Amino acid sequence: MPAFTFNTTPSVVFGSGSIARIGEIAAARLGARVALVTDAGLVKAGLVTPALQALEAAELAVDVFDGVVADPPEAVVHAAVAQARGFGADGVIGFGGGSSLDVAKLVALLAKGGEDLSAVYGVGIAKGPRLPLVAVPTTAGTGSEVTPISIVTTGSHEKKGVVSPLIIPDVALLDPDLTLGLPPHVTAATGIDAMVHAIEAYTSLSPNNNPVSRVLAAEALRLLGRNIERAVHHGDDREARGAMLIGSMLAGQAFANSPVAAVHALAYPIGGHFGVPHGLSNALVLPHVMRFNASACEPLYAELAPHAFPALEGRATGAAFADALAELSARLGLQPRLRDVGIPQDAVPMMAEDAMRQTRLLVNNPRPVALEDARAIYEAAW
Repeated sequence: MPAFTFNTTPSVVFGSGSIARIGEIAAARLGARVALVTDAGLVKAGLVTPALQALEAAELAVDVFDGVVADPPEAVVHAAVAQARGFGADGVIGFGGGSSLDVAKLVALLAKGGEDLSAVYGVGIAKGPRLPLVAVPTTAGTGSEVTPISIVTTGSHEKKGVVSPLIIPDVALLDPDLTLGLPPHVTAATGIDAMVHAIEAYTSLSPNNNPVSRVLAAEALRLLGRNIERAVHHGDDREARGAMLIGSMLAGQAFANSPVAAVHALAYPIGGHFGVPHGLSNALVLPHVMRFNASACEPLYAELAPHAFPALEGRATGAAFADALAELSARLGLQPRLRDVGIPQDAVPMMAEDAMRQTRLLVNNPRPVALEDARAIYEAAW
């Protein structure tokens, strides 16, 4: 068996209402002065209030940065880091979707270590040290609470990643109650995002693809595939919401160690140029990338498909798996084609060229992707 490394968040706290424990967790892990990174929508909706009350009850000083936006640009990271430094934060809490957690990771890194954001893009570049970090996801999608990855949108609409085990959070707090108010379309898009993580981790060409990641990816896909429709159409179902949170986390642990590939590489230009949410961007290209990849990983797709779709047991193929995922997206109410989200066909060459810059991801794809392949996949998705 080839050698591999597996890293993940050391502590996971799960349970309905577990946000009430954030005070005791922060007091033990973060220090007396806590920077909480979130977005204005969650503050306005009152979702942050229980966390603030628990932190206050633990007699901790808290400073809230609520300027996170989807696909956060560098300016948001700089502002959050400056605020945390000015406050003299001893520790950081990321509270929200993947964007808030990603920004919180960089706040923990840059506010303590003093490195410049521009100097830490890439794999294994960051040196640290960092502040202690707790991640509280309010969506079941990115798995950012257990990954060493933070994604930032640069001024040119390109997305760049900071990838380092240094930014893996110390604690992931998973409370299904925090996801009960998610609108159906957000639940659907983030859920498909998590499924993509599991699929790409399982089939990744990364030399660190390992049996631990594959087991986690398969279980993640089972939980996600069998609960996503319930979570979308019956959003108050705590069991389904909890299963989605665990599935998202397991998929995060899987792809954190066996990295994602062409689906993400082709999704990034869709979000970067046209503001399409990341999960929906993935859903738009997923079946088309899978059909392209099938010749290189048909046996792996056949193994994996029945975990999400039990009806495919014994007759799973790459094409059947791709079709089942496309049909699932339609049942969830997601737009099926690039044209449906306002992307013009003449944008295909530009997006293909941008996707080819995502070399960090494309090297993991089970089948090599050339520029003409990227164009063909986008055309098929249009």
